[in-house]
Amino acid sequence: MSKPKIIGLTGGIGSGKSTVASFFKAVDIPVYIADDEAKALMNRSKIIKRKLISFLGHSAYKDGVIDRAYIAKRVFADKALLEKINAIVHPKVASHFKRWVSKQDSPYIIKEAAIIFENNLEAQYDKIITVVSPMEKRIKRVMKRDGTKREKVLSIINNQLSDDEKIDRSDFVIYNNDLKSLEAQVKEIHKQLLTKP
Repeated sequence: MSKPKIIGLTGGIGSGKSTVASFFKAVDIPVYIADDEAKALMNRSKIIKRKLISFLGHSAYKDGVIDRAYIAKRVFADKALLEKINAIVHPKVASHFKRWVSKQDSPYIIKEAAIIFENNLEAQYDKIITVVSPMEKRIKRVMKRDGTKREKVLSIINNQLSDDEKIDRSDFVIYNNDLKSLEAQVKEIHKQLLTKP
């Protein structure tokens, strides 16, 4: 069994990465959602739990489950704290991902990760797909999905690289304007990934 190509799937908040990921799943491509795995590990790993509580306090967990709202509030005001959390969680996610890839029997896999470029992680991928969507649609999508205020969504968007910068550094770009064209774009990229070395 040869090692599958690792394809990064990225895009700003609310761009529609999860929808794109579901279209790749529909054509039988394994998908790894890094953010979901990070959440699961924060709840499952005793080591991560112990470390997070040591510098965030017991409020970091509510009934044994990570309190993401509390952590988001803390890291928003303190970038160094975010770096500390990432230093604990990211290596664990990376080793979990490595094990997961070794079990996949597919010509390529998709790893969905929001901040590939922000963290300069391009070298970890064979190709990178960026999803872009009109700003207003993104804001509305996130407000509806997370129940957050417009200002909060804008501040997150402003903390991420612009779409133009991401497009410049990507191998493929998916324009998320409507579901039909979204699915067609995924199928076209799928075809190219299967045929090109």
